[in-house]
Amino acid sequence: QVQLVESGGGLVQTGGSLRLSCAASGRTVSSVDMGWFRQAPGKEREFVAVIAWSGGKYYADSVKGRFTISRDNAKNTVALQMNSLQPEDTAIYYCSADAGTLRFPIKTETFDYWGQGTQVTVSA
Repeated sequence: QVQLVESGGGLVQTGGSLRLSCAASGRTVSSVDMGWFRQAPGKEREFVAVIAWSGGKYYADSVKGRFTISRDNAKNTVALQMNSLQPEDTAIYYCSADAGTLRFPIKTETFDYWGQGTQVTVSA
């Protein structure tokens, strides 16, 4: 079992930055694939970024160049640095863990564990 707790969401103006953090317990973040997904009102949950156990990083096209995923093995946390935020980035952001083999394209169904989510709101 993996328990995940997100923090760092909030309200920011267009062009601003936020840093989300995900604290994991039950497994080390370096032993599983860790991801961030988001769900906007009325939309399906979508992939944002993943850091594989090997260290490889993958991003959705919509966030490439603006978001950066990283992990801190000593603290057993994963972070999502979000820059140049836009109103379309408004969503609930979820931290997730995939204890199996990372498959492409990356889909929500392949991830086994989820946090409770943290709200990110970008005002125009």
